[in-house]
Amino acid sequence: METTKLNVPLVDLKAQQAEIDEEVKTGLAEVFANTSFIGGAPVTEFEEAYATFLGAAHCIGASNGTDALELALRGAGITTGDEVILPANTFIATAEAVCRVGAVPILVDVDPEYLLMDASKVADVITGRTKAIMPVHLYGQSAFIEELEPLAEAYGLHIIEDAAQSQGATRHGRAAGTIGLAAGTSFYPGKNLGAAGDAGGVITNDAQLAGRVRVLGYHGSATKYEHDVIGFNARMDTVQAVVLNAKLKRLAGWNQLRREAATRYGELLGDIPGVRAPQSAPGNEDVWHLYVIRVQERDRVLKALNEAGIGAGIHYPYPLHLTKAFAHLGHKAGDFPVSEEAATQILSLPLHPHISVEEQQYVVGRLAEIVSANFQNLPNSNE
Repeated sequence: METTKLNVPLVDLKAQQAEIDEEVKTGLAEVFANTSFIGGAPVTEFEEAYATFLGAAHCIGASNGTDALELALRGAGITTGDEVILPANTFIATAEAVCRVGAVPILVDVDPEYLLMDASKVADVITGRTKAIMPVHLYGQSAFIEELEPLAEAYGLHIIEDAAQSQGATRHGRAAGTIGLAAGTSFYPGKNLGAAGDAGGVITNDAQLAGRVRVLGYHGSATKYEHDVIGFNARMDTVQAVVLNAKLKRLAGWNQLRREAATRYGELLGDIPGVRAPQSAPGNEDVWHLYVIRVQERDRVLKALNEAGIGAGIHYPYPLHLTKAFAHLGHKAGDFPVSEEAATQILSLPLHPHISVEEQQYVVGRLAEIVSANFQNLPNSNE
């Protein structure tokens, strides 16, 4: 019997919006009635609530995740000529933020199991110009920061976290984004905690850094028209804060639904030949922003899944050093072999709080058929 075709989106923002629709409409009506479009009570409310959610002292709202990373770096004093160590396997925004403060991104490879920054590679690239290590909490995991902390202490370096994909993740009970000096996070709509447009935030336990970040993101001004430093405009819109306040109340529950869906995927995938399912690292409580499997013939598998109505995707198809934007770093193919191999195999399956059992069964069923067909089409190694 032919399987009924389903349409399974990578994320389902419509389902999220349905849950918060009335609350958001009420909040937006108040914003428009008060005409308080920049700053205002909803922004302050969100900053305080998100800091509390993470167990952090401060959250400073920002215009987007990239600006948040830049603000965190600037707040830590990272500047022209400094070096910041980060993984080759990450979204380009991590390195963009480093470049935007005038610093140089220094890349290291990732570990082969979780595809997170490989701490064993970091010491080899530390120089007299190194000022910070920037681990990335990728796919909803928490990076192994306890392995980086001794290096940071020994060399007098800051740890600045890229927490754009890890809202609610913990490692040994410590919340991602609260472990280093500061962190930048993104509230892009598709994140676990997503706005209705671009938004971000800086998280820190350091009151002085929080003050610097707030001034830098407000044109270098703590008091209107008094500009002590050159900053830029990186404020969070009040409209986005309204949406984020409504979603934050549901984030813990949504993250738990993601964990349950990830567990279900693991059970459904079982031992399908040619499919490597992701694992959760011991000590991690992941929030599964993405469910990233690895397969051979990845592009062919992706095309077939998409044709079957399954919104699978790739995060990310190119390691940073193989993008044109960072060719100036002087790296070549082979410099970061784990990141390079993973980039040809990684495939993100649909996963969100509202995905159904039927949808997951359909995804895995079609995946199994496609991968099996791929194996059958491969040349016989004995020929």
